[in-house]
Amino acid sequence: MSTQQQTLPGLAPASPEAGTGEPCSAPRPGSRAARLRLPRTVDVLKELAAEHGVCARPVSLRRTDLETGTTELVDLPCGATREDKCKPCATRARRLRQQQIREGWHRAEEPLPLPDRPTDEQQGLVVLRAHLEFERAQMMLRPSDPDTRAAELADVDAAIAELDEEISAAGLRGQAAPSHRQPDDPDTGGERRVRSTRRRQDAPDLPRRPVQPRTVGREYQAPDGKTYRPSLFLTLTLPSYGRVLGDGTPADPNSYDYRAAAWDAVHFPRLLDRFWQNLRRAVGWNVQYAGSVEPQRRLAPHAHFAIRGTISRALLRQVAAATYHQVWWPPVDGLRYRPDHLPVWDEHTGGYVDPDTGRPLQTWGEALDQVDNDPDAQPVHVARFGVQVHAQGVTAGSADSDRCVRYITKYLTKQAADCHAATTDRQRAHLERFHAQLRVTPCSPRCANWLLYGIQPDRAHAKLAPGRCRGRVHQRATLGLGGRRVLVSRQWSGKTLKDHRADNRAWVRALLGLSTDDQADDTGGGTRATRYAWELARPGDPDLPPIGQRLLRAVSERIQQRVQLDQARREANAPPGDRVSSS
Repeated sequence: MSTQQQTLPGLAPASPEAGTGEPCSAPRPGSRAARLRLPRTVDVLKELAAEHGVCARPVSLRRTDLETGTTELVDLPCGATREDKCKPCATRARRLRQQQIREGWHRAEEPLPLPDRPTDEQQGLVVLRAHLEFERAQMMLRPSDPDTRAAELADVDAAIAELDEEISAAGLRGQAAPSHRQPDDPDTGGERRVRSTRRRQDAPDLPRRPVQPRTVGREYQAPDGKTYRPSLFLTLTLPSYGRVLGDGTPADPNSYDYRAAAWDAVHFPRLLDRFWQNLRRAVGWNVQYAGSVEPQRRLAPHAHFAIRGTISRALLRQVAAATYHQVWWPPVDGLRYRPDHLPVWDEHTGGYVDPDTGRPLQTWGEALDQVDNDPDAQPVHVARFGVQVHAQGVTAGSADSDRCVRYITKYLTKQAADCHAATTDRQRAHLERFHAQLRVTPCSPRCANWLLYGIQPDRAHAKLAPGRCRGRVHQRATLGLGGRRVLVSRQWSGKTLKDHRADNRAWVRALLGLSTDDQADDTGGGTRATRYAWELARPGDPDLPPIGQRLLRAVSERIQQRVQLDQARREANAPPGDRVSSS
């Protein structure tokens, strides 16, 4: 046979790249490779839905008009805040948080109005509540049969509970006094333990001033007469647990204090609460803040805050250095039981016993009594901030203001473990060791992990699983951040997220020239909310279209809405003589 390549009849010549291991420039038309290179329609639809902000997994509700009897299906956004679940909804939630931070950061006036004067009816109800409270106290002092006294107290408590409902219906917020609980009420959780509030000797003292009822920062005047009201961008971090490298991994994993890192992560929210209490007492006014908590590259949490008003950096560092949170729990020097050799539940004693000796484990109350009776007892953990406290002055309308808002909300749509991806073996090993420590760290008095240390948790029961507590701080996705990732003070913008959404809807309707009477607040408790009856539509319902059809309709509707909104914006910004009437 000739060395020249032979071609069989009916077959195309072989490609020059054939047999070389290199891919052909273009697959043969009609081949499987050519078909796989074609984009999928469903993927195009999902990309368009994400581009136009359409929820990818809407919740279908069946709405029935109680006046006309007509029924229709309504798709509502799922409202997810993480982009791994629904990117459009998570992006919308992040933008709403950005709007909330911007509106409250550089305010020049108080966000909330003063309460109205109470009416005569409201004052009369509170007076009647006072008489019932006085009558109940007198019953407790009079000698009487225990059964008779219990019956009388039950009647008075029922009258108090009914009156509290009338006070709330009359338009008063909160309660004049907490409701009474009987000594045998199982929800009381036992006697509350009170500890000394004396400051630690190793913590510096702080100035303490009466907190003024103002939330707006101080106004300054420049030599040229211009006034400005600066604010702050603050970052708080935790201390070091060992030297780390540039990739966030410990230089020496064996000496890295994973235990302290796990305990600090679990109690970081309480440490932040202490900081704001101390800061308000130190500066003498009601400091307002909005920020977020996220993990650093070393996996330790830190927090970024926008603070209304300005505070000296020296005072901020002093307050951070003087802030601590003591955890007065039983000591946890080391694990007494392994996951494969755990205490067992004893039905006769109603508690956990040692698997070898059968001796009952120390109860939670007994463990706390031992701590209280020891004059030399120390807290099981003391959480503190690190020495790095970064504060930056920010003025309204500057580029730094927008940049800081984006930085605060940078990781809000991600899980804590996804903020910094582990791409190397060292990073993955560091993550595994930190998560392993979090799994055995107690998160609360009722945590099942106390059994690993030979202590029965508070209100123990037979279904506890040590090392598999359902608390969020133990999950790998949270990295110990079991609380809220977004922290906003009560008087930041004077509005809730629901209020901000209502403002956005009102702005759009005003721009489009729609009357507020046409707005049906069907799900928010508006005037027309009682006109409709709602029920959840099931995936197998015959009147529920497939998800693909619903997404196609939603994308088309969103495109038309954007066209109308863009046209309304152009009309609003056009000169009066160039505007076109919408009628």
